[in-house]
Amino acid sequence: QERFVESGGGLVHSGGSLTLSCVLSGNTFNQYSMAWYRQTPGKQRELVASIISASATDYERFVRGRFTISRDDAESTLYLQMNNLEPEDTAVYYCNTLSELYAWGQGTQVTVSS
Repeated sequence: QERFVESGGGLVHSGGSLTLSCVLSGNTFNQYSMAWYRQTPGKQRELVASIISASATDYERFVRGRFTISRDDAESTLYLQMNNLEPEDTAVYYCNTLSELYAWGQGTQVTVSS
């Protein structure tokens, strides 16, 4: 059973940067469009960014221009470079396929202080 392991979260000040990583066990990573999601308490999980290939990425309006999604298929790893972080970005960040095919990992907490 494939499993996601997210890492790289932490506490930063507003305007700071973080890079999240997500490793998928198994050898199916390169078969799928991948995505980052986030969730705050009491709210539904929301899509943040998605990637088919290096030249095919998409971002939700609230992160466009600040976040960059990338992937390393050889390492089965998904990345999210987050710049100019805002307190509203505080959430637990998760990765999954764009179709949410696999079970969710534990996520990684990102906290942005004002």
